[in-house]
Order: sequence, then structure tokens, then C-alpha cells
Amino acid sequence: MVEIAIVGATGAVGQEIIKLLEKRNFPLRSLRCFASPRSQGMHVTFRGKKIPLEILKPGCFKGIGIAFFCAGKKISLEYAPQAKEAGAFIVDSSSGFREDPSVPLVIPEINPHAFEKHQGIVASPNCTTSIMLMALAPLHRKVPIKRVVAATYQAASGAGARAMEELEDETRAVLEGKSFTRTVMPFPYAFNLFPHNSPLQENGYVDEEMKMVRETQKILEDHTIRVTATCVRVPVLRAHSIALNVEFHHPLSKEEAYAILEKSPGIRILENRETNRFPMPIDATGQDLTFCGRIREDLTQPNTLELWVVGDQLLKGAALNAVQLAELHMHGLVAK
Repeated sequence: MVEIAIVGATGAVGQEIIKLLEKRNFPLRSLRCFASPRSQGMHVTFRGKKIPLEILKPGCFKGIGIAFFCAGKKISLEYAPQAKEAGAFIVDSSSGFREDPSVPLVIPEINPHAFEKHQGIVASPNCTTSIMLMALAPLHRKVPIKRVVAATYQAASGAGARAMEELEDETRAVLEGKSFTRTVMPFPYAFNLFPHNSPLQENGYVDEEMKMVRETQKILEDHTIRVTATCVRVPVLRAHSIALNVEFHHPLSKEEAYAILEKSPGIRILENRETNRFPMPIDATGQDLTFCGRIREDLTQPNTLELWVVGDQLLKGAALNAVQLAELHMHGLVAK
């Protein structure tokens, strides 16, 4: 039994972590929830009890065994070292430590061995990277991947709870013919889409796209894999979709790919070719599994497959992966 802290407990990912800790019957002794000052006086509910929201302050992590950080890079970089110094094991869902060579970047179904190298902090990958690699890693183990071309269709959940609320409000306003003032998204979102609005880099790629490049290479432990991505915001509440064009070093048939993925943990093949029915966000919403389908051979290039992958950004893309990392830590404590 351990005392757990969630930093960013009122956000979309924090809320999902709370639900998962209860759903998966995580062996915790008590739960402490931290949020921004504007949440002072509020509470969250866990196992039927009201948990008051606390504000981060010096010494607040005393006695904490595991701390989940899901409040953004700035908060993680400032407070995660303090929590570690106080003796907590850190699961960070922000981008703060993903590229730190001393911090493992882990998806439990893919590279659990990397977890053993942690020094008190383990990072959970970007949501699109996690969903993509759930399908690609098993194939890469069979036949090494040479190049990946990804096009993502990312839901409002990737920008947090407020973005999801804003999409609903804006959609309602458009349908009613009313004006609407956005405060989260920079462009019209209802009945529209736009390239991902993360910071644009000098190379012309946005930050979200470069995360997929660097994190894929780190998790698969192969820096020769070439990855290029175009990330797009689409007006879907939650669950990201990804179209993948994957070149392998050697031939891999679509039949072999299906056979591999059908046996892979955390993946489900979902399709009906008679009706052109393949995975959709509504299939993945609220589901722990990542869905894959429409695997086909690229007619223009040898050793290349096309795949369609859909996963819940808030679950396997974020909160579920974080809780699984905490479970790995608990299993390690039991083993000792």
C-alpha cells in the first residue's frame, strides 16, 4: 500500500488517472490531489469519498510513494525533482523528461526492460507516439522498420478538458447560428480542421510532429528509423486516429502483419471489409485497447504497408500508460 499524489488532478488526464486507480483497484493507502490555485476549495471524488484539492508548496510531497505529474512541462520540471527528493517515485506524463537520456521513456507492452533503468523518474510518451507504436512495435520486432510516414487526426482531448468543452460549446453555437469566442483553440474548430497548433520549428515541423520522431527512436532503441509526420486537429472529442505508411527493411506481407497484431497485447483488429468498416474514434473512446485495421500493401513501393490505427488519447495515450507504469513500480516493490 502506498500514498499517491496526482499533480494536475482536475485536468482531463488527471481525471482519467483517478478513475483508473479505482477501476484497477490500485493498492493505495491514500490519495492526495493537487491543482492550480483557482481550484482551491474544490474536491474530487475517489472511492465514494471527497478528496480536497491541494496547492503545490514546499514540503507537500512528504510521505508520498508515487507521484503522477500531468499538469504540463513547466510544473513537472519544477516540482518533480522536489517530489523525487522527498522519496516519491515519479510518473511524468508531460514532455519534461522524455528526451532526458537518464529518464526511461516507457510503454509497458513494448519496452518494459527500459523501466528497470529508472532513477526515480519514468516518462510516459506523447499520446500519438504511444498509439502509433502499439501497432508498429510488434511489427518492428518481426521485421525492422526503415521509415514511417504518419498523418494524424487528433481529437480535442489532446489539448485538455477545456478544449473538449470548447468544442462542444462552439459546435452548439454554430448550429444555433450564434457567435462564439474561443479561448483555447486558435482557429475555428467546429466543423473544421487545421494543422496541429503546437509551436512551429525552424525545420517547418511543429513540436507535436518532432515528438513522434524522437520518441519513436528512443522507445524502439533504433535511431536509424526515419519518421515524418503531419499532425492535424480534427473536431472529435476524444480518441486519435493515425494513417501510417511503413517501409520495412525486408518484405512483410499484410497477412503476416495481421497475424502478428492479432497476438499482440493491447491491440485489437477491428474491421469488416464487406462494409468498409474500420476503426473509428467512437470505437476507441473509453477503451483501453488500441484498434487497428485496413492493413494493405503499398502499391507504389516495395516492403511497405499501410495501416490505420485508432486509440483513446486520454487512456493508452496518457492516463492508462501512466497507471501501468505505476503498477510496474509496485510489482517491483513486491518482488523485492
